[in-house]
Amino acid sequence: MSGHSKWATTKHKKAVIDSRRAKSFAKLIKNIEVAAKMGGADLAGNPTLYDAVQKAKKTSVPNDNIDRAIKRGAGVGGESVDYQTIMYEGYGPSGVALLIECLTDNKNRAAAEVRTTLSRNGGTLADPGSVSYNFSRKGVIVVSGEGTTEDDVLMAALEAGAEEVEPHPDGFEVLTEAGELVSVRAALQAAGLDYESADIEFVPSLKVDIDVDTARKVFRIIDALEDSDDVQNVYSNFGLTPEVQAELEADTDD
Repeated sequence: MSGHSKWATTKHKKAVIDSRRAKSFAKLIKNIEVAAKMGGADLAGNPTLYDAVQKAKKTSVPNDNIDRAIKRGAGVGGESVDYQTIMYEGYGPSGVALLIECLTDNKNRAAAEVRTTLSRNGGTLADPGSVSYNFSRKGVIVVSGEGTTEDDVLMAALEAGAEEVEPHPDGFEVLTEAGELVSVRAALQAAGLDYESADIEFVPSLKVDIDVDTARKVFRIIDALEDSDDVQNVYSNFGLTPEVQAELEADTDD
């Protein structure tokens, strides 16, 4: 799950990612195809494609797969892709907001899968606008913490126009306005700071802390949604206290 939530700090999340490597590859490939279609195959002139390729490489997607995806997206060799981005809104337990981003070649299939998945797992589909008002498009850059201090990141990021820097399981998370993502990422690179990913995400303006039982139910919904090939990202507004995170990590140790 994307979505700027503290769930990313739990072992549960890492276990989910590890168990879904094939699906993860497929979604990273889709990102590359769409970026190449929108901005062309030249990485130097297409920063969105550059970041999509870097993320795929860091997730160990084979170079041949990446190259083929760029060609398909750019229409090289007669192949082409035609994906549509659709946002669905929903609620989980305790009114937790869900913003579901689909990248699909079949709108009807995607809508049916999202609706069915929500209803089967204790969620509900919401009217357009009822959830999305609480989210803003932001640039989210994850900087490796290896050999890097928070002061290093703050100095490079804030001078380049970043909004804030927060701790992250992999190091530090830098938030920017969506339009400043590329310039801030470039400033971090110029400062010699390695980054894990740079994406445009939907970040909630207000988070709601949830208890362990609610968190387990929300995770089940998000897991089920992410099992769909059409669902690219799920964003949510829940927060987890350190105590709740500790209990969730204990779940995965059992």
